[in-house]
Amino acid sequence: MRNPLPPVPGKLLELEVSDDLRRGTPLATLIAAPSEEDGDAGLAEIGGVRPTGKAGDVQTVPTGGVRWLAGVGDGEPKQYRKAGAALVRAVSSALEDDVKAGQKAFRAFAVELPEDAGAEHVEELAFGLLLGGYRFTVTAEEPKPSLRTVRLITRHEHAADALERVRELAAAAAFARDLANTPSNVKTPAWLAETAVRVAGGIPNLTVTARDEKWLAEQGFGGVLAVGGGSAAPPRLIELEYRPRGAKTHLLLVGKGITFDTGGLSIKPADGMHLMRTDMAGGAAIIAAVRAIAALRLPVKVTALVPAAENHVSGSSYRPGDIVRHYGGKTTEVGNTDAEGRMVLADALVYGIKKHKPDAVIDAATLTGAMKVSLGVRTGGVFATDDALAERVTKAGERVGEAWWRMPLLEDLAETVQGSLGDVRQAPGGPGGIVAALFLREFVGDVPWAHLDIAGPARADKTYADVVPGATGFAARTLVELVASYA
Repeated sequence: MRNPLPPVPGKLLELEVSDDLRRGTPLATLIAAPSEEDGDAGLAEIGGVRPTGKAGDVQTVPTGGVRWLAGVGDGEPKQYRKAGAALVRAVSSALEDDVKAGQKAFRAFAVELPEDAGAEHVEELAFGLLLGGYRFTVTAEEPKPSLRTVRLITRHEHAADALERVRELAAAAAFARDLANTPSNVKTPAWLAETAVRVAGGIPNLTVTARDEKWLAEQGFGGVLAVGGGSAAPPRLIELEYRPRGAKTHLLLVGKGITFDTGGLSIKPADGMHLMRTDMAGGAAIIAAVRAIAALRLPVKVTALVPAAENHVSGSSYRPGDIVRHYGGKTTEVGNTDAEGRMVLADALVYGIKKHKPDAVIDAATLTGAMKVSLGVRTGGVFATDDALAERVTKAGERVGEAWWRMPLLEDLAETVQGSLGDVRQAPGGPGGIVAALFLREFVGDVPWAHLDIAGPARADKTYADVVPGATGFAARTLVELVASYA
């Protein structure tokens, strides 16, 4: 099997900005939909095709200088993202068709933007172009011909500056997708740790340390060891430290790194178990985000922890009814071995807060199926002990095209997570997303904390906007933008 992870994390199309078209480069034009006053008469034919202008609608032009017409709807920036994603998929398909027909492969195309397109439109279009054509395959076949460059034809004077930030954000999302999509026969906890170490190499002020099972046992990481105890692949703690000079704010990011989740002895149904390779999507988002934060040289001190384990079934699996002692001494009554994410996060939260004393803590995890029921599969849930932090998360998401909704930490349910044999109960019943967040709150003390439950939007089963089926990389962009807001 070829290593499914690209040698360069988040390797994407190159984007160029120009005010003219290079000769021989296939051209796409962005078209806005007609207003109600204009009706169909508002759009003239181009090369024998009358464009619809509907956002995400791409039409092929058989004759003339323009080969594709891509609709941007009412012209709102978010429609440009949809148009860019649909366009890059259509152009990639045309490239494959040309090669099959024996024609010379083109590796670049140009997109002509409307004159009134501003920096925000350019950014959103770039997100769509960079991520809409994402692919992940592990195959013996030769790679399909692929695009290399997109030239944006615009006279906007700040377009090139706008793209610098977008490139890193899109690369973070793509890298998080790569990590989460990697099959679990490759992606053991050790592999994930080694990959994090490798991709941090050469990036200034960023270091990564991988802690093995012996270190975890010596330090008392009972939650991580319990969850990982049923697998032949031992657990790891991945610790990333970004230390820029002069930083005044220190943030702790923690991500669930369950590289495969059978549910343990409380085993999952077979139908959806194959998707559990993405159960470390929170950890993937954290690793990818920290790499981007360091690459952007944001002046904020960041520590990130990814407790990585495989929740498997064997004679050494942890059991319902066990009492597990976490890092720091607090004990948990195990009720359901499939509620493993909160077990590993509890260890990492206490360790990170005690060792690093951050100003705020944010964790990200595909934690509960209940959140898919509550918010669907395109919106992440935010639980927070601090109103300002919750607002920072949601606003950061808005700026990068990821939707978040704040969920309540209901105090009348807080007593349900209190234990009788142990300090706390892991799976007490009740509204799943809320009680899971209340359980985690027991391990964060007084530090401002936000818990991001991404069980819904971390995976997709169909294409929409810049998302394709598989891991979405959700939360990586939000985390980078969140850290940037402290700069």
